[in-house]
Amino acid sequence: MQLLQNIVKDVMVLKSIGPLDVQIEAITFDSRQVREGVAFVAVRGVQADGHAYISKAVESKAAAIVCEVLPEEINEDVAYIQVTDSAQALGMMASAFYGHPSRKLKLVGVTGTNGKTTSVTLLHKLFRELGYHVGMLSTVQNQIDETVIPSTHTTPDAVSLNALLDQMVQAGCAYCFMEVSSHAMVQKRVAGLTFAGGVFTNITHDHLDYHNTFEEYIKAKKSFFDMLPAKAFALVNADDKRGSVMVQNTKASVHEFSLRKATEFKARILDNTLQGLHLEVDGHEIWCRLIGAFNAYNLLGVYAAATLLGEDPVEVLTVLSNLETAAGRFDYVVSESQITGIVDYAHTPDALENVLNTIQQIRNPNQKVITVVGCGGNRDATKRPVMADLACKLSDKVILTSDNPRFEEPQAILEDMQKGVKPLDYKKTLSVLDRREAIRTACMLAEPNDIILVAGKGHETYQEVKGVKYPFDDKQVLYETFQQLGK
Repeated sequence: MQLLQNIVKDVMVLKSIGPLDVQIEAITFDSRQVREGVAFVAVRGVQADGHAYISKAVESKAAAIVCEVLPEEINEDVAYIQVTDSAQALGMMASAFYGHPSRKLKLVGVTGTNGKTTSVTLLHKLFRELGYHVGMLSTVQNQIDETVIPSTHTTPDAVSLNALLDQMVQAGCAYCFMEVSSHAMVQKRVAGLTFAGGVFTNITHDHLDYHNTFEEYIKAKKSFFDMLPAKAFALVNADDKRGSVMVQNTKASVHEFSLRKATEFKARILDNTLQGLHLEVDGHEIWCRLIGAFNAYNLLGVYAAATLLGEDPVEVLTVLSNLETAAGRFDYVVSESQITGIVDYAHTPDALENVLNTIQQIRNPNQKVITVVGCGGNRDATKRPVMADLACKLSDKVILTSDNPRFEEPQAILEDMQKGVKPLDYKKTLSVLDRREAIRTACMLAEPNDIILVAGKGHETYQEVKGVKYPFDDKQVLYETFQQLGK
């Protein structure tokens, strides 16, 4: 429990009505969770405006109402606080309610279009191996040391986020590594948090269904670096032309990593095979189990972040050489006839191009590449024809299929993708609506030593259709199909 006046101490309050010395047992922005002793924050969301539920919260005996517009009816048993930005206030209040947990450990955020999950997973594994208690917040899962907490969003809401950070502090965590999504920045989910550092991986077209324009998407990512304190580090990929844009207004100390330029942290790919990467990092040679140039960037960013956090560079490289990637990131199974089935979360044009280019670089001339790819429903539709075109350019055979159609018609999504297939590629392209059948078709077409890429869902163990999540694991389906076909 906390006094309301202590919880709102850092919030920009325009007006307050009623006593602020009331005890608060919990904070929520969901009116269904309101009970006696709870502070309700009316947040304007994408689907609904919390201000419409203020009267319901009062009926449920809320101790306090925090809002941007005060209601006409004021209940004398309730404290009312008017603020300029409810979402910002929610983050500040949640942080204060849990005793500012982000100040009690070193919190490092990773943002970018691709590489966030791999980077935070590697950082979590690395610092565990270095002997620390460590927390992780990622798309795949949240973790406190080795205890797994299921993840529903790339970045949790402000209340859940601070509750998790508090759990990490109680567990003795010295570090937490978290993905920071563009949605989280726009929705102020990380407001009130104190970061020890921020890492920028790259930026390409994604989430334009939410941000409307690429400029708005860039602005959302940049706002993370704008909020970093002077004591923090801002580490950016110098090979991405927007790396310098990210840190234009940051107060943090700026550092760069690169595979192409002379920067503070520098790496060079010596060899890139299906068995792993042979790199030269800051003059030291290292062999890693991860595959592909995009993972060279991930590894270099992780190495640089760990070094900036004070770890010994040689020890960091030694540990990195033994680590594996996150689930569903260039994850693969090999059949008895040596067909390699690769599962990857690539769900953006850039990520798909990276994975297929990597496969092109490491395959033998006589190995065919068969790509199974779909696009999610109720998401940025502009990338659908682009992804189909990329798959055709970089594959010998392409099977267009369903991903997570959500509330869209799968056939309509498929038709959007088909628009990207050029006449010259018609013969090598198939459309198979059922994802399981599409994977089976790829396995039937594959000959010994061929490579099958199943892109889009990666670590996910479900397929979402009309609001229902049905069990579906690309890697498991690949493995079972190989067994069934005797391949």
